[in-house]
Parts: sequence; C-alpha cells; structure tokens
Amino acid sequence: MSTGEFDQLYREVILDHYKSPRHHGTLDPCDACAEGQNPLCGDEVTITLVFGEDGETISDLRFAGRGCAISQAATSMLMELVVGKRAADVAVLPKEALLEEIGIPLTPVRLKCALLGLGVLKVALHRAKGTPLPEEWAGLDDLELR
Repeated sequence: MSTGEFDQLYREVILDHYKSPRHHGTLDPCDACAEGQNPLCGDEVTITLVFGEDGETISDLRFAGRGCAISQAATSMLMELVVGKRAADVAVLPKEALLEEIGIPLTPVRLKCALLGLGVLKVALHRAKGTPLPEEWAGLDDLELR
C-alpha cells in the first residue's frame, strides 16, 4: 500500500468513528466525570466512567459532545483503547498512543481537537483516583478542562 492509500484508509476509519461513535452517551451513576472544550473550534467532550469491582479497572465509559470529526472520532477511538485498562495505566498513556491510532498527520490546531478527549479522561481519573496530570498537557493551554 502506498502512503496515500494508508491515509485514505485512516480517513475512512475516522469517518466511521465520527458517524458511528463507540461508547457514546453518558453513564448515570458514574464513578468519575469531567468535561472540556476547545474554544478555538468549539469542540466539547464530556466523559463519564465506572470502575470494576477492583476499583481500579475502567469497566465502562461513555462520552458525549459535539465538534469536528477529528475530536469526536478521536474520543471514540480513545474509548475503545482504554476500556478494561487500569486507571493508573491510562493516566500515564502517552498522547502518541492515541495519535498512532488516528494514524494521519495533524496540524497543531487539529492536534488539540484530537487530544481533547484524552485530556478530559485524564482529568476525570485525576479527580476520582488522584492520578497525576502529565506535564505534557501544559502545552495545551487553549483547552478548557473541567
């Protein structure tokens, strides 16, 4: 496959996640919740999650929001990437792991769109479990994570 064919394949995957997002909706009750937005383009994401019996493993999670295809598809891809993983492991998940899933080069503005869900998830875990917020988020000051 050529580079162009790979890019097209990844674009189709992104479009599929955007049109049919995985783990979409909210969980009530939930063990952790956070929301965030990217004021530069209006993307919004809210993530709710529940932990399994061990209190550490993400047994289920959902996201709701609106925004560009990249922000919504990347958050959908993130949900599939982290369900069943321990909070401590997700808290240190490097942004490159998600960017690798996305698979196409992104401009700096689109990078913030793609990482919004990951930032919101890490804030939710920080609030629920006291996991550290990585220093790498300092570069994403334009995002409002609550």
